[in-house]
Amino acid sequence: MQGLHKNRYQFALLVLVNAFVGAMVGLERSIMPNFGKLEFGINANTALMSFIIAFGISKSLSNYAVAQLSKKLSRKTILIIGWIAALPVPFLLMYAPNWKWVIAANILLGINQGLAWSATVIMKIDLVGSKNRGLAMGINEFAGYLSVGLAAWLASSIALDYGYAFFPFIPGVIFSIAGLLTTIFLVKDTTHFVNAESLTSKVPLLQNVWKETSWKHQNLGSVTLNGLVNNLNDGVVWGLLPVLLMQKGFGIGQIGIIAGIYPAVWGISQLFTGKLGDSHCKKQIITSGMFLQALAIIIMAISTSLSFLIFASVLLGFGTALVYPNFLSVVAEWTHPSQRAESLSIFRLWRDSGYVFGAILSGILADTFGIVNALFIVAAITATAGMIANRRMCCTNKLFWNSDYCVPVY
Repeated sequence: MQGLHKNRYQFALLVLVNAFVGAMVGLERSIMPNFGKLEFGINANTALMSFIIAFGISKSLSNYAVAQLSKKLSRKTILIIGWIAALPVPFLLMYAPNWKWVIAANILLGINQGLAWSATVIMKIDLVGSKNRGLAMGINEFAGYLSVGLAAWLASSIALDYGYAFFPFIPGVIFSIAGLLTTIFLVKDTTHFVNAESLTSKVPLLQNVWKETSWKHQNLGSVTLNGLVNNLNDGVVWGLLPVLLMQKGFGIGQIGIIAGIYPAVWGISQLFTGKLGDSHCKKQIITSGMFLQALAIIIMAISTSLSFLIFASVLLGFGTALVYPNFLSVVAEWTHPSQRAESLSIFRLWRDSGYVFGAILSGILADTFGIVNALFIVAAITATAGMIANRRMCCTNKLFWNSDYCVPVY
């Protein structure tokens, strides 16, 4: 039977597993750009962003693969495959003789993030049902992104004492083994929950899951666009912010604090913002989050004060927290249980393509116009996506301001 309380033990295990997933990518958040510059002499921003491009393409395709794999394999099996892909990652980074090894590690990391994170999201939705879906997504993303922030801080602290090479990636060995063993021996499959839900669900089937999720459906298409832009700006901040901060004269420790606060606030705040979406209009929450992200990126671009940069990092984290769990809740709300895994996978395919578009765009813009101007352009794109959501989406819950309530659009 579905329900958060009834399945709290398995739900807690999946939260723990997702924390390990987040920690794997968190090790790169604060140190990878400067790792490339200092250890391998890569100076061009476009070339430096290649690791994010590799990660983004791999993760996007892996997200979509979940849609196909879920038709043949159990949720747990997909999660195990994701963890197997993670095992070589820390060793490739620790022993990398050249940048190609880093690219290879990020391809495998993308597979891990795409399969494992998608699987934990789908399994939690299977467990809880519709009543506390936003809260469940908030807890899921809280665990993942708090771990991203803590791992980013840990990696920068190790780099401060021992340098960028080898030592900052050692915790990845522990994270990957722990995640795999927890999944194999403790996590249970959830496919039977969704099979039972499908028999009683009143949500209509989508005529074409790909088209409806990608753009045609006013709510699904809008969150897909905003998800793509959200990860576009996240990829830009991941790749360019540490370089910009070093140019402004900040040290490794300060960069680690700024880079770590953003995902930590992002993670913690989702305990509140996910639940908020269960009772209030998700369209308005998403619009507000995108506007806050744009403002934060502008502050990051122009500020030279550590306190203002920390404030901007907090603002960016909270803005992202407003949108992330509610993206997932909108997709789950507007898709039939039998199509949910496919729709979520398509959404995550486009969302994580934002890393690729962001890395390519920001690298070219930064090399052509400078990092500050690149950030200004990305902020404008972010605000525009928020305006599209506000214009196109409709509300199903309590309003913050006057807006249209939902009618089916097919």
